[in-house]
Amino acid sequence: MGAVVLLGAAMPVRADDDAALRDRAQAIHDRVIAIDTHVDIPTSFASPAYDPGKDNAPPVLVDIPKMEKGGLDGVFFIVYVPQTKRDPAGESAAISKAFAKFAAIHRMTDDQDTDRIGLATSAADVRRLNDEGRKIALIGIENGFVVDHHPELLDVYYELGARYFGLVHNGHNDLADSAQPKESLGDKPNDEGGEHHGLSPMGEAVVRRCNDLGIMVDVSHAAKSTTLAAIALSRAPVIASHSSVYALRAHPRNMDDETMKALAAKGGVIQIVAFDDYLHEVPKAKHKARGEAAKRLGLTSLEAFFNASDETKAEFQKISDGLDAKYPRATVSDLVDHIDYAVKLVGIDHVGIASDFQGGGGIQGWRDAGETFNVTLELVRHGYSEAEIAKLWGGNILRVMDEVETARKQTSMQAE
Repeated sequence: MGAVVLLGAAMPVRADDDAALRDRAQAIHDRVIAIDTHVDIPTSFASPAYDPGKDNAPPVLVDIPKMEKGGLDGVFFIVYVPQTKRDPAGESAAISKAFAKFAAIHRMTDDQDTDRIGLATSAADVRRLNDEGRKIALIGIENGFVVDHHPELLDVYYELGARYFGLVHNGHNDLADSAQPKESLGDKPNDEGGEHHGLSPMGEAVVRRCNDLGIMVDVSHAAKSTTLAAIALSRAPVIASHSSVYALRAHPRNMDDETMKALAAKGGVIQIVAFDDYLHEVPKAKHKARGEAAKRLGLTSLEAFFNASDETKAEFQKISDGLDAKYPRATVSDLVDHIDYAVKLVGIDHVGIASDFQGGGGIQGWRDAGETFNVTLELVRHGYSEAEIAKLWGGNILRVMDEVETARKQTSMQAE
């Protein structure tokens, strides 16, 4: 999750793409279960302002028609709250926002679009819904701030469908240290040990409870110390729901070789994310210009983007397109370069794919859910087989879901 952006023109067809290659890629794409493990939503999701059953204009990058067009079968819709001041007012606001987003996802699956998309709470549900020809909604939580002093809420969130739990976002919380401390909140830098030197005792308890319930622990946005501690403590595989490779792009949000190896050794998966700044270095001038434009237009949060007037959205779109023309975004080839590196380092069973759409994600060739096929096409260009593509697109995350569920059942049996 980062600053929301509106994206520009689609990627042109490459001259070296012959019809046979595209046909082979399309056939593979049609057969695999393609799951995007990170898509942000505003609180206005599943309302007239953002109707997922319709083909919406930007800033909407994911809806059912776009999923159908791009062959995107499943999406983890994210219950995200930003890190704010850790006081009763801030915590109450975060919890309220979380419940609102859970309710919005359920409106889509249980009421508005139940014939086209269903809620999955297990890997078996994913496979069943796919066999039924429906799209698949899953739920992830981003930022443990929503349980900071109320760990019992994890049980409630599980019952509402949450199947992964992101410990932290930008800024430390009471559970864990973030990869990106927030000076504005008084966070201690990680090179000085952060706030907790990784996980706090409460964070450790939350990891254990996630294991007990059958919720995947997610370490994207976590400091390296947090990530390694969570992997070591967890009784089940751990995921990074939307991260990329530090060796190719030295960004604090990316995972280095040591961390990826530890993740894989525990059976986990890194979901390589189509986020411009995590795939290649973005010039400071571009960041500055986009940030100034967003601030001037009042587009300072996810909610603000979706609640803005059409005129404001169009103005920001024009600015964003101009910046992307001057400073081109990363491409699907860059995304697959990161996938290649991770696969060579830790193996095909420990790598997956995420977009971070509506949270800053989107690149040339995969600017919204309607262009999802282009990722499969690039994987074919890079020489991946159908079996390998099936693992990258969904097989690996489903395997982790199965293993986390097995760990839950073992815990329940031991308790009896």
